[in-house]
Amino acid sequence: MAIQELNEDQLHSMSLEEKDAWWLKNVYKGDMPQLTLRSALTGMILGGILSLTNLYIGIKTGWTLGVGISSVILSFAFFKVMDRMKLGSPMTILENNAMQSIATSAGYMTAPLMASIPAYMMVTGEVIPMWQTFWWIIVLAILGVLFAFPLKKRYINDEQMPFPEGYAAGIVLDSLHSDHGAAGVFKAKLLVGGAGASALIEILRAEAVLKIMKVPFLAIPQYWDDFIYKFVTPKLFNIPLKDLTVQFDSSIVMLGTGGLMSMKTAMSILIGGLLNYFLCAPLLINAGVIPEAKFKAIAMWALWGGASIMTTSSLFSFFSKPKLILDSFRKSFSKQKTKHDILDKIELPMWVFAVGIPVFGALVVYLGHVWFGVHYWLGLIAIPLVFVFTLIAVTATGLTAITPGGALGKLTQITYGVLAPGNVTTNLMTAGITSEVSLNASN
Repeated sequence: MAIQELNEDQLHSMSLEEKDAWWLKNVYKGDMPQLTLRSALTGMILGGILSLTNLYIGIKTGWTLGVGISSVILSFAFFKVMDRMKLGSPMTILENNAMQSIATSAGYMTAPLMASIPAYMMVTGEVIPMWQTFWWIIVLAILGVLFAFPLKKRYINDEQMPFPEGYAAGIVLDSLHSDHGAAGVFKAKLLVGGAGASALIEILRAEAVLKIMKVPFLAIPQYWDDFIYKFVTPKLFNIPLKDLTVQFDSSIVMLGTGGLMSMKTAMSILIGGLLNYFLCAPLLINAGVIPEAKFKAIAMWALWGGASIMTTSSLFSFFSKPKLILDSFRKSFSKQKTKHDILDKIELPMWVFAVGIPVFGALVVYLGHVWFGVHYWLGLIAIPLVFVFTLIAVTATGLTAITPGGALGKLTQITYGVLAPGNVTTNLMTAGITSEVSLNASN
């Protein structure tokens, strides 16, 4: 098999209706099993286990990644073994895809556990009961899925944004389910080699693990430039690069993430980082605007410019084609189906979004008031904010595979710092609503 996709010229020249027709003719496999009982159960089990990796990356970087590729490989291997033992049959490629979608969703649902919930417990000194945490996470996740409805046609059907992590999972699926070919074997070897190299490096970075293994001399530093600082201290505008957090991490997690992006996106991020940390930050520190050369102090000032850029570009991208938005609603609620609405029997109708958001939005507002003391009107304001931040999250995830949950939460905190000054719990939990719903929507 080979993944079929439109080229750049077709993406820009074809209308949405033409793209939908092409997909229906060349890609759609309506007679192939997808969401089966075994794909659902496998996705739940693997997602529950692999979500721990997302917790690790989220706490370390503030970014949220899915676990799609890992779950695809593990489930494929498991059912291959079951098939050889005559205890089952291999998954179809679409079953495996449905499974990884469930597993990845579990990875994204961990977001409250690395941000708003621990922050709330630290500030109040109260432990949130497990059953409350359980239902709060579920309601936010469902609301995120509902917010994704009006964006799907725009960002996937029409613009066909790359979504690097999903695209990589598709490539892996295609390679694993190919019946023959040396290319597939070579890709599988690359997967195993990359996994082995990453695992080895993480073990060597874990001093505690090496001490248990009684080989502490094999430890490597957290940052490669630690070797340089033993002999010389590189500076920029008389500020050590280390204090500006300009360091080369020995972990290769972000190298892998960068490899999934397009060159345009990666270069854009690189230029943004260079401008911020090599020019703006040292100049503002020397001028006394940024109080100290530390990551948090720099990030709090970079937040203003970076957030405004993300918000403006995301809103412009979404509203630059108003006809597409209006047509989606018109086709969904019109009694007469238009001749162009060829996917009306395949895609879920827009009325699900229109009905679901008010219902689950009201439930989020109610639970936020009862469990966390957020006033009703302050909770209501968070719902339209979610839509704006969802645009940012989807754009970022679609281009880079990175969802900036931390930055989105801080934007909400700034807003509620004005609306409810001094109310720390409201500030935290409303930030949790907007950032965590947008994370689930982008996934």
